[in-house]
Amino acid sequence: MIRRVEEPAVALETTLLMHGVPAAEAMPLARDLARIVREGGASPAVVGVVRGEAVVGMTDAELEWMLGEGAVPKVNTSNLGLMLHRKRSAATTVSATMELAASAGVRVFATGGIGGVHRGFGERWDVSADLAALARFPVAVVASGVKSLLDVESTREMLETLGVPVVGFRTDWIPAFYVRRSGARVDARFDDARELAGFVAAELRRSGRGVLVANPVEESEAIDAERMERWLELAEARVGEAGRLGGRDATPSILAALHELSGGQTLRTNLALVRGNAALAAELARHMHGG
Repeated sequence: MIRRVEEPAVALETTLLMHGVPAAEAMPLARDLARIVREGGASPAVVGVVRGEAVVGMTDAELEWMLGEGAVPKVNTSNLGLMLHRKRSAATTVSATMELAASAGVRVFATGGIGGVHRGFGERWDVSADLAALARFPVAVVASGVKSLLDVESTREMLETLGVPVVGFRTDWIPAFYVRRSGARVDARFDDARELAGFVAAELRRSGRGVLVANPVEESEAIDAERMERWLELAEARVGEAGRLGGRDATPSILAALHELSGGQTLRTNLALVRGNAALAAELARHMHGG
């Protein structure tokens, strides 16, 4: 059963809260994002799996319980059904959040950055389920582009192959998460949120696919690309030595290493960009609902 929320609504993922930030930051961040979405004129809808039930619009009590469990796994579209069948609890990634949000009629989703094509793709196939989800579910994903540890240019090419439009809000370039600009361009730039909302609403209806809305972090919070690349090389080396460089645990392990290496700067940037994406998502949802 999928619990429905009052429209206009903005979906928020639980993997960000469970695996993307330190445990002490999770509940304050959840409350802050909910506040930002409400102030933007929309309803926050935290998405997760609670004891085998798909929930779009988790209560604070449900979220606090899940955070208290500690070892709740994250799920994508491939293993979401298994968790439902086995009556397990799980944090939803971008792809699983999109699937459940679409099922509940929620058309806008705010996150940090999407997954994509991993570096070294020519040697080993490693592509996030997020990309296929964007091609399957009519949800607009507001994100600060693609996570910095991925191959942004190849991810951009795959999104084009899948027919997923990538549009920028006040930018001509796809951000690379902590970094405001990658080497990949967007399909179109929008400087007005109302116009962007009009395009998104029409495109979701027309295509039945998702739209990636690229929203760079504020310049004052961004990290320099060269510095980010140095930190990333060190983080990957550290995670590789620990034997955690492959599989679904690789990304959170690298993010944790980056947090330590940067003296907390990557976490501060992460929190800033997520808040900015929630604000834009709420504005889009409001305009798409006629506000």
